[in-house]
Amino acid sequence: MADGSLRWWDREVGYEVYIRSFADGDGDGVGDFPGLTEKLDYLAWLGVGIVWITPFYPSPMCDFGYDVADYTGVDPLFGTLDDFDDCIAQAHQLGLRVLIDLVPNHSSDRHPWFQASRSDPDSPKRGYYHWRDPAVGGGPPNNWVSHFGGSAWTFDEASQQYYLHLFLPEQPDLNWSNPNLVREFDDVLAFWLDREVDGFRIDVAHGLVKNMLMPDNPQRFATAPGMSPRQVFGCYEHRYDLDQSGNASIYRRWRAIAERYDALLLGEVYLRENNPDRVSRYVSAQDGLHRAFYFAPMHTPWEPSAMWSTFRDALDAAPRDLSWAISSHDDPRAPSRLGGGEMGQSRSLAYSVMLFALPGLPFLYQGDELGLEDVDVPLDQRRDPVAIRNQNPADGRDGCRTPMPWSPGPAAGFTDGAESWLPAAREDGETVSVQRGEQGSILHKYRKLLALRRERHDLHAEGLEWLTGRTSSVIGFRRGDTVCALNAGDVPAEFQLPPGQWRLAFSSRRPAGAAITSAIVLDAPEGVLLIRVPDADSGLRRPPGARL
Repeated sequence: MADGSLRWWDREVGYEVYIRSFADGDGDGVGDFPGLTEKLDYLAWLGVGIVWITPFYPSPMCDFGYDVADYTGVDPLFGTLDDFDDCIAQAHQLGLRVLIDLVPNHSSDRHPWFQASRSDPDSPKRGYYHWRDPAVGGGPPNNWVSHFGGSAWTFDEASQQYYLHLFLPEQPDLNWSNPNLVREFDDVLAFWLDREVDGFRIDVAHGLVKNMLMPDNPQRFATAPGMSPRQVFGCYEHRYDLDQSGNASIYRRWRAIAERYDALLLGEVYLRENNPDRVSRYVSAQDGLHRAFYFAPMHTPWEPSAMWSTFRDALDAAPRDLSWAISSHDDPRAPSRLGGGEMGQSRSLAYSVMLFALPGLPFLYQGDELGLEDVDVPLDQRRDPVAIRNQNPADGRDGCRTPMPWSPGPAAGFTDGAESWLPAAREDGETVSVQRGEQGSILHKYRKLLALRRERHDLHAEGLEWLTGRTSSVIGFRRGDTVCALNAGDVPAEFQLPPGQWRLAFSSRRPAGAAITSAIVLDAPEGVLLIRVPDADSGLRRPPGARL
């Protein structure tokens, strides 16, 4: 990709703010816009360029904001529209771009659209949702299941019909075959873009359109008592409720709106099969989504062959249009997932070295830069509906959503109030203030890594050259004059460098600066970035896009 064709997001690293848990500005124990605005200077210091804010819209909070009751407002829990505007203005003053979460697959059942739809079968809003008669003989119209457990259909006694919800019953799915609904969202996008947001992270981007005949989904495996909702959902092939071809036309329409504002469309394309070819369809035509999250890195085991295949397959399918993350508000934090303790932290940082060097747009989830693990939230303090509404509370997401630790103290600097919405206590060494004062901390290592990602023009160009294969414990590749290598094995391993003189620019395990000529022995785990020394063996230089 030539410099002239780069968009503003091509050089950046993103940062997910789970707003309920980032910073509490008014002492009620819940994060909000005043708290976020106060901490924006920290994000600028860290070196991220994009801030993604999770939903803040008016909501009954059955799913903590992902059940939207008004797409053009701010819930009083988080502040006001003026507070929102102040946050955007301060972010822009600091050089930060802001994405907001758009939730178009479903609304809250408290949204006026659904209230009208439910109260009057003849209302024009009835067609904004999916209503169906019972199956022959009674019961739900088909065998579709909810992500959060049970049937995806709820019976409405008044109208004697079922409505569809792929998540909670309080989150009815919107009907994207209805042209009036489509136009409603044109106005929603324009409302926020006119308030100078820089784009949208689109929730459940693969799920908007459904097959309107609504046949049963094929069942791949038998369900069994005691299965978690995720396990039950995975027992079905989601042939008719997810990843329908009609999604593309929605994003082409939104792309035309976004381009007028130079705004980014980033889709959550969370396909259980993690098939990169299916994910790539949302970005490859370059007329819909600009970027799509690829979630395989959050589910691939720490094993060299599996990791190598994951990234090679993904980049073959979508060479520059994917977005990477090692953690999110919906999944266990990377250090917990990758072994826990010092091992989990070391693997997570090494993994980030590779993700930040790949083509695409990498994201941190708040606290990744501190090496945070999940918190074991006591059963009586859990809040996630997946945990409290189902028989398997361990499937909940509270452990990765606990408040951001800012400084030592009972609430880790998150709130001045008596208590926080989830437990906030952390060890002193996990807090921002302590790690910021220690030059060798995980926080400072991430800050250095982010700076290199932004400075190295090679990491913004198209293409890469793989230097290892699936038989090696080291995943290595070259992008112009920058080489990245990750030892994903359990023992130290030697990595052969391309000809020339190289300087160790970053390591997850050792000081930088060493000169290296032919090979480097990588610790287990370790991720490194090496930069070619100028004017050494200049005749051997390859262009940034060279491939094996």
